[in-house]
Amino acid sequence: MSNFLPARALAILIASAASVALAQPAPALTAATLRPFVYHSALEGYQAFSEEKVRPWKDANDNVGKIGGWRAYAKEASAAGESRDAAPQPVKPQADRGGASK
Repeated sequence: MSNFLPARALAILIASAASVALAQPAPALTAATLRPFVYHSALEGYQAFSEEKVRPWKDANDNVGKIGGWRAYAKEASAAGESRDAAPQPVKPQADRGGASK
C-alpha cells in the first residue's frame, strides 16, 4: 500500500469539486442585484489637531480625581460605543494614568 493514497484521494476530491463548480452557470446580473456605487472618503470624519492649553500636572490629576478617575472616562467610552452615530470622543492627554487609589 502506498503512502500517497490519501494525497491522491484528496487531489481527486478537489478536482471533482472544482469541475462541478465550473459547470454551474453564473447568476445573471440585473439592475436589482447591482447596487449603485457610493463613494465615502476615508477622511470624512477627520478632525484636525488642535493644541490644548498646557496645565500643571497636579491640577490635571486633581481634576481627574474630582470627576471620578479612570472610571468616568470608561463610562464615556462605553456610552459612545453604544450610540454608533455619535462621533468618537477625543482622548484627554491629562488622563490619570497611574490609577491613584482613594
